[in-house]
Amino acid sequence: MIAFLVSFLSSWLVPLLVAAVIIFGLVRKVNVFEAFVEGAKEGFSIAVRLIPYLVGMLVAIGLFRDSGAMELLVEYLSPLMAGLHIPAEVLPLAIMRPISGNGSLALLTEIMQSSGPDSFPGRLASTMMGSTETTFYILTIYFGSVGISKTRHSLPVGLLADLGGFLVSVVVCRLAFG
Repeated sequence: MIAFLVSFLSSWLVPLLVAAVIIFGLVRKVNVFEAFVEGAKEGFSIAVRLIPYLVGMLVAIGLFRDSGAMELLVEYLSPLMAGLHIPAEVLPLAIMRPISGNGSLALLTEIMQSSGPDSFPGRLASTMMGSTETTFYILTIYFGSVGISKTRHSLPVGLLADLGGFLVSVVVCRLAFG
């Protein structure tokens, strides 16, 4: 019964939500189509303003990976990770995750292909992906799009939260999966 309910909700939740928004707009006598078009125009202008920040972020990520800086950082941190019984395979993911969602997804895919999804590194990598955030991407794109240039405590707090998510992922996976 629960499986049927979850399946039903996952299939119909978004269409029902869209229908509810349209009905709510019509009841309040809002021209729903014009409001949609106006929102789409605003979204397009925001997307255009984001392009320079996105290009800058993609260039920085490319330089970080192609220069060999990530490999050096992984090599430097590997003895510490071995001492903490953290698989070396997940270290590049832990480094890339705060920088890039797509880059970290590519690393997750590599871990899944090499170690398998049911392996400890696969489960740990999956848990890390759900427990951490793309901090630099958020600061660059979202803060840049609204003109916030003084991030002050945002970067240290975001990176600290990512470190906490990484460490808690390790602890939880060790407890749950051995």
